This record gives sequence, structure tokens and C-alpha cells, in this order.
Amino acid sequence: MPDPADLIRALDGIADPLSGRGLAAAGRVSPPRVSGTAASVVLDVTGLAAGAGATLEAAIVAALRALPGIETVRVAQTQEKRGRRILAVASGKGGVGKSTLSANLAVALARAGHKVGLVDADIYGPSQPRLLGMEDTRPTAKDKVLDPVATPFGFAMLSLGQLVAPGKALAWRGPMISGALGQLLDADWGESELLVVDLPPGTGDIQINMIQKYRPAGAVIVSTPQDLALIDAMRAMDLFTQVGVPILGLVENMSGYACPHCGEISDPFGAGGAEAAAAEAGLPFLGRIPLDIEIRRASDAGQPPAAGDGAQAEAFRMVAERIATALNL
Repeated sequence: MPDPADLIRALDGIADPLSGRGLAAAGRVSPPRVSGTAASVVLDVTGLAAGAGATLEAAIVAALRALPGIETVRVAQTQEKRGRRILAVASGKGGVGKSTLSANLAVALARAGHKVGLVDADIYGPSQPRLLGMEDTRPTAKDKVLDPVATPFGFAMLSLGQLVAPGKALAWRGPMISGALGQLLDADWGESELLVVDLPPGTGDIQINMIQKYRPAGAVIVSTPQDLALIDAMRAMDLFTQVGVPILGLVENMSGYACPHCGEISDPFGAGGAEAAAAEAGLPFLGRIPLDIEIRRASDAGQPPAAGDGAQAEAFRMVAERIATALNL
């Protein structure tokens, strides 16, 4: 019978994609069992990218079959059920396109096959119902738990704007706001594995309460390239850093304007500011979203550009892809 230590050494010759250690040392595989000339291994694929499990399985089979006395290798893949995670989309100030980015990130992530939901927590301007063409919808509730409203884009959403009459100001104080936000996040999100949360701008009690109670898996900071917006974006970054929430990176919105008549590119808000700020802070730069009239028109019409196939959709898709990679979705 083969020596179990030889099997362990063979498994440790294969690197765990996440830690870089050997599979046995990283706890990625259970101690192999041998019966006659057959070896059995349980492979934990929790947290691995799609397709990585099959690649590791093939490597395990090849490594163990190369050992004397092993003719057959069986690999059983297992995966822990992960809890629902939160992606916070934040900005230091309003008017930088945070809500538009949040909506299109949710669309792009859903198109990529991820199970997402969207929470519009921006009390100062809950605009997701307009951006997604859901202004006439209202959530229902069962046993005091809200049921998110399905969108035409492959995910469900809830917005503070759905809880009040259209056009009515949300003149709520802190406890009421925190309670309403809790209702949105604690809703029946079904199979959604990631909630994209469109936070209100700034670094006040709402953000702090949400971070402390629900602990986002990561935060994305949105800014325009101009210095004034970047100053406030740095404050938002500092808030998440102080509470230990990973910042996945910065997105530069309204970056570059192509003249529809001559095609010349101009930069009304500057260029490269968010990328430079990310580099200075040692954070990833997730990409640029152009200042494009088609994005504005589609957003006003409740047709998020990420649902299409043009250049605007590609810009959002690339940002979403980098976020998915950072979160290991």
C-alpha cells in the first residue's frame, strides 16, 4: 500500500490558488484515503473562481496517479455555503454619478451570471427606481419582512424611494433612517449572494451605522476627476479604512467627453484624478466611465446602459468584472 505521507507530499506539490501554499498545507484537501490501488480525496473549492475546481481536480488526479501503487483517483468537490455579502458603493459628495454606477454595476454583474440584489439607501436622492424604470412599483411584505421587487434586468431591488410617495421629501431623523435601512438589508433576498448598496454621499451616521451592523465585504469609491470631488472621496476612503472594510478601488466617473459632431475628446472635469488618487493611496483603479450623453438619456429613460451592448455597456462591464475578481465571486 502506498505511504500516506507520499500522497500528502504529492498534494502539497500543487499550489492553492488563494494562499499559494500546497493543497494539504492550506487545508484545501482532506487527508487522502487509500483502498487497494484507489485513492480518494475531498477537495474544498470554497472561494475559488469558476473553473478552478476542475483544474485542481485534474492536477490532483495526475499527481496521485504518478505514485507507485495508485491506479485510480477519485476527487469529490465540496463547497461551504457562503453568507450573503454586501458591496458598498460610496462617494464623499453628491453629484458624482454614484447611483448610476450602482445601478449599472448590478446590471453588469447579473449579466455575468452573479446572483445580486440592489439596495438604494441614498436618503438624499433615492434614484434607483428611475434609473431602473421601476418608479411605479412598491414592495410587498410578509410577516413584516419586505419582498424585493424584481427588475427586468435579472435581479431584485429595494429603494427608500419605494417606501414614500413620489416627490415627497424624506424628512427622517437618524433612528428612522437606520430602521428603514435595516428593513431593506434584512429583506427576503432569496438566492442573492451579493447586495450592491448605493449609499448616501458623505461620511455620517448612516454610513457608520450600516458599516458597523452589516459589515460590507468591500467598498467601491466613486469620484469625478476634479480635485474638489477627490478631496471628499479621500474622506470616504478614510472612513472605510478606519473601520477595517476593504476598499476594492476607485472608479473615475464623467471622465472624458467625446464631441458628438467632431469626435474630439475634452475633459470638462479634468482627467486622471481618481487614478492618481488610487495610486497615491495604494489602491486599485477600477476604471473610467465617460461623460456621455447616451448614458444620461438611457438612465433618464430607465434603461441602464449596462443592459446594452455598446461602448457604454463595455465600460461598466469592465468595472464590474474587476470588482467580481476582487470579491472572488
